[in-house]
Amino acid sequence: MRVYSDHYNVVVCGGGPSGIAAAVAAARMGAKTALVERYGIVGGMMTSGYVNPILGSVSQGTMYDEIIQLLGATGMKTRNGWEMSVDAEEAKYRLLRFVEEAGVDIFLQTPIVEVQKNDRSVTGIRIGTQEGLKTLYADVTVDATGDGFVAARAGASFQIGRDADGLCQPATLEFVVGPVDEEKAITCWGGTDPVRLPDGTPYVEFCAQANARGELPENVAVVRLHRTGWPGERSINATQVNGCNTLSPEGALDAELELRRQVESIVRFLRKYVPGYEESRLKGSGSTLGVRESRRIMGDYILQDADVENGNVQKDAIVHKAWFLIDIHNPKGSGQAEGHSHPAKPYDIPYRCLLPKGVEGMLTCGRCISGTHRAHASYRVMGICLATGQAAGVAAALAAQRGVTPRALPAEAVQKALTESGVKLFD
Repeated sequence: MRVYSDHYNVVVCGGGPSGIAAAVAAARMGAKTALVERYGIVGGMMTSGYVNPILGSVSQGTMYDEIIQLLGATGMKTRNGWEMSVDAEEAKYRLLRFVEEAGVDIFLQTPIVEVQKNDRSVTGIRIGTQEGLKTLYADVTVDATGDGFVAARAGASFQIGRDADGLCQPATLEFVVGPVDEEKAITCWGGTDPVRLPDGTPYVEFCAQANARGELPENVAVVRLHRTGWPGERSINATQVNGCNTLSPEGALDAELELRRQVESIVRFLRKYVPGYEESRLKGSGSTLGVRESRRIMGDYILQDADVENGNVQKDAIVHKAWFLIDIHNPKGSGQAEGHSHPAKPYDIPYRCLLPKGVEGMLTCGRCISGTHRAHASYRVMGICLATGQAAGVAAALAAQRGVTPRALPAEAVQKALTESGVKLFD
């Protein structure tokens, strides 16, 4: 009979891509590890969020490669890099087994209620289990919540949105439609995709015209159509809600209501106007909001715009050759905030970005690590989040084993453990 403990070397908060990687990496290092997830499945945006494909790339040998193989992902090269399609339904079980087989204690359907502290040091978390409130004590805690909830409750400094007005990138609800006629149905990976309809009309222009006529929701300027890995389906990335504070219960509800209303409108548009989609219907949708941006927990280093634009190398790199476009969905309107997504060069993410200012005993990973609004627009995607999660898990396990805080742990020790596991950190 499975019996869970009250004390762990490492407690990972959040079971999305970065949390899965952190928990498995820590357990493989020999740390007694727990993963706490508020839903009944792990995978985060990959499963609960229905986000497809996986975007972003990193150097060879990280857990990204392992997850791609585990899920049997199929790839397509676009301006966005490799778009790796996965089956969200298959992933729900495969990812859960992946974590469980690593020896991690998994707390499902378990919200995090509060943070336990001793002065500036996080000593554990308070959770709501099926048996009531419970405290999990941890030598090291990893915040993989996406929203940086644990670090913020622990008193770490954070920033939200862009500097000018504090507005964040819009939230989205992704969904899948089918059947589509593969002999006629197009795909579209983004707002600069040159794909055309059978009559020669650029599809992106056609969407913009429909938006102007009011046949698409106000801020939906393009309906992105991604392959799912299964013929006769498309994963749709189009809905958009601006200005909702998804960190509040009221804002989360408003966003859910508006986005699900938009799903109906977009399915009608596809059935009416886009060849190959005439018989399509809604087959499935995310069970949680797709939040691109909320809190960015400020760390000992803030990843800068120039780091991403110039491909800067970092002495304490724990992720190498991270790459995705600077992709800022407009916080105030449709399309891109800067007219179009901007180029990036493969860059390093330093260990210091995972160390929240003002807090000990904790690491961050995933989209809530330390960076600017524009840098975040690149590193927020799942491929890169997997790599930061793996690094956080390794660092947490090492710190627990050595009896030191993550901040006192030399970055070289983390780099050594990562490279010994096969991660390429240096050219």
